Amino acid sequence: MVIEILGWLGSVMVILAYALNIYKKLDSDSVVYYFLNIAGSSLLIINTLYHQAIPSMTVNVVWVLIAIVAIFNKSRRQVGNK
Repeated sequence: MVIEILGWLGSVMVILAYALNIYKKLDSDSVVYYFLNIAGSSLLIINTLYHQAIPSMTVNVVWVLIAIVAIFNKSRRQVGNK
């Protein structure tokens, strides 16, 4: 039951990030957008790993890595602009 709740929570977070971005409520380079994607996809990784849905798990691992690299690049740019 806990695994299912984590999966649903992760789904909501990823969809929320996407919807807020599409409707111009959240910039795609904001830390909140990155956090929603990292947290949501991480929860989905737990759920898909439990269910042995390896292709879905792989997509979420890549999604998390993309967001982490984006945060790293954004922080580097901010440090370089000071």
